Amino acid sequence: MFNYKRRLSSIVHIGHTPMGGKYPIRIQSMANVSTMDTEAAIHQAIRMIEAGAEYIRFTAQGEREAHNLKTIREGLNQRRFITPLVADIHFNPKAADVAATTVDKVRINPGNYVDRVKTFDLLEYTDDEYCEEIEKIRARFVPFLNICKKQGTAIRIGVNHGSLSDRIMSRYGDTPEGMVASCMEFLRICVEEDFTDVVISIKASNTVIMVQTVRLLIQTMATEGMPFPLHLGVTEAGDGEDGRIKSAVGIGALLSDGIGDTIRVSLSEEPEAEMPVARKLVNYIREREGHSPIIAESFPGYDPIKPSRRKSRKVKNIGGGQPPVVISDRTNDDYEFDHSCLPDYIYIGQEDPDNLPDNLSLLVDAAFWKNSPNVYPFFIASEFKEMAAFHAALKFIRLTLADLNDQMLELLKNDQSAVVVLSTHHINGVGEQRAAMHKLMIAGCDVPVILQRDYHETDMESLQIKAGIDLGTLLLDGFGDGLMLYNEKSKNRFIDSCMFGILQAARVRISKTEYISCPGCGRTLFNLQETIAKVKKATSHLKGLKIGIMGCIVNGPGEMADADYGYVGAGRGRISLYKGKRCILKNIPEEEAVERLVELIKKNGDWKN
Repeated sequence: MFNYKRRLSSIVHIGHTPMGGKYPIRIQSMANVSTMDTEAAIHQAIRMIEAGAEYIRFTAQGEREAHNLKTIREGLNQRRFITPLVADIHFNPKAADVAATTVDKVRINPGNYVDRVKTFDLLEYTDDEYCEEIEKIRARFVPFLNICKKQGTAIRIGVNHGSLSDRIMSRYGDTPEGMVASCMEFLRICVEEDFTDVVISIKASNTVIMVQTVRLLIQTMATEGMPFPLHLGVTEAGDGEDGRIKSAVGIGALLSDGIGDTIRVSLSEEPEAEMPVARKLVNYIREREGHSPIIAESFPGYDPIKPSRRKSRKVKNIGGGQPPVVISDRTNDDYEFDHSCLPDYIYIGQEDPDNLPDNLSLLVDAAFWKNSPNVYPFFIASEFKEMAAFHAALKFIRLTLADLNDQMLELLKNDQSAVVVLSTHHINGVGEQRAAMHKLMIAGCDVPVILQRDYHETDMESLQIKAGIDLGTLLLDGFGDGLMLYNEKSKNRFIDSCMFGILQAARVRISKTEYISCPGCGRTLFNLQETIAKVKKATSHLKGLKIGIMGCIVNGPGEMADADYGYVGAGRGRISLYKGKRCILKNIPEEEAVERLVELIKKNGDWKN
């Protein structure tokens, strides 16, 4: 929990690039061109490889596409590119059989490999009927494994939150337990058949569900002696800042636990844009290897799989179960704001608070504090005795784990106006801040805690990734009543946006429209990037609304189950619109679809001008 150590998984042989064990965390991506367009597929694969991809995945809707993967493989070989190819299969086990003879790894989805097409109907199964369905899986799955054994082909059992079968849903519902059960049905067959070249992925667009499910899977596999490697990814993460932060929060939380042997950052952009993001994720985690030990004790009863939010007392609008606040460090005298993400508090350091408008809530260094309704003193650890003498409605004190001695803990318990700004300079800051939070809980200290980090990044993408990993991990752990982020190289309004983005990605404070958009693949039925831009232009002011934008029906309705509205490719030039899981308008012309989506939102009373 506190000291980084990578989980030791079994080794899976995938072409010339094995995975797991002590091999590096591999980076991969997926093509978004048609698998039947051989030249386009080859050229896109080369662009991904040159960007750093160690595995390249193509969709194979049918046997024709699975056969053409051999042609793509030959074309890459002729150009001296030997990066392993992966076939992505849905609904078509025959295509999986063919692909196993042509590529290095085949991904199958337990939710639609044998089970009937998802209907979202609540079906009833007796125990006997349920077992019969599993036997149907065995009867179809074992011959596929035999082909893979003969060909030396690895497989990925890829469970998606959005495509759990009706059978699994009937027994477990739309839960982490259901996703793990779906995976384990196939894994147990692999073990019984002595097939070990297996990689597992359990993905969701909801970072909370994704992280909880993978942690539960690791625990479940450990009880059955299964050390299979993990492929990590947040599905339908989106594009731009949102896609990067959401991926960093979900993938980063698991990498911080030492979980993960390969990652794919699913951005709704060109696939080669994914590799630099993935590489930054992996490299940042690797900096923690061999770090100085963090001596800490975990709070009894803390559940890392389904953590509850830490209970803190309420101090004004901080703590007490209220949404986490955002504190913006403005000590660089930059007071430009983006009104779509206004911080709750401004830290101004030694600036005279009389120089700033009284409609801002200001934090000022304690020596410069003036007793005013909108100004609050900010202390450092060495000033803790002085803090007790200050009579303010709200006081902040910046501390690290090392500062939480018995005297400090007693002060924090007794001073009901105090808020801790928890900082760290440890190379494994996640581990040290976790340790501090557990120390507070063990001491019975319910002081609100602001998670604070300093960075020195020259580009916003690196800041989004590192802060997303560090702060997002702790928020998913149930920790933090607010965020305070500093990066000397960035505009403050961008840093504010990053903090609000992390809170939204961790599902603890919603401040803008959320878009659940797939990265696209050979199944995508419209120009994904142009469509996302059009939908965002029309709807980005609808704070708190979740809109799914999906290229095809494979994961569409299911992965959008968490969304309020959905825009799904139904055919060339045709779109279907959803309200929740229910299809409202089918096969409407693409050129009308955004306007009709707006009409649907208005009709249901969710539109705001």
